[in-house]
Amino acid sequence: MLGKEEIEQIIPQRNPFLMIDEVEEVIPGQSAIAYKKVKQEEWYLKGHFPGNPIMPGVLIVESLAQTGAVAILSMEENKGKNALFGGIDKMKFKKMVVPGDTLKLEVTILKRKGPIGIGEAVATVEGKIVAKGELTFAVV
Repeated sequence: MLGKEEIEQIIPQRNPFLMIDEVEEVIPGQSAIAYKKVKQEEWYLKGHFPGNPIMPGVLIVESLAQTGAVAILSMEENKGKNALFGGIDKMKFKKMVVPGDTLKLEVTILKRKGPIGIGEAVATVEGKIVAKGELTFAVV
């Protein structure tokens, strides 16, 4: 298990925008599994929505992207680089994510050509899919 300190050695995001808490598994260049515990005091829940806090879909996608970045930036040749969004495709949201939920974030790299790649991204809570799609990234 990688904690926040180890994650910060791989990807450049920092609080309050580091959206993963721990990494269970990483196979450099191939896949990663991470977790995000959604707490009541998260900065984005104060306004989304008062009295009915829901994690924004775009932040679920960001959590998935950071998980994918761990897989790609763990490769020796990518250390010290950044992975940027190139696109989001086929993303579907199936269930709300609320305080108390733990997101399991799984990204598998489907293909890479030079600095560009595509990953299949799946977020689940208690085994149920909450979001699924493809993320295109560019390593810079």
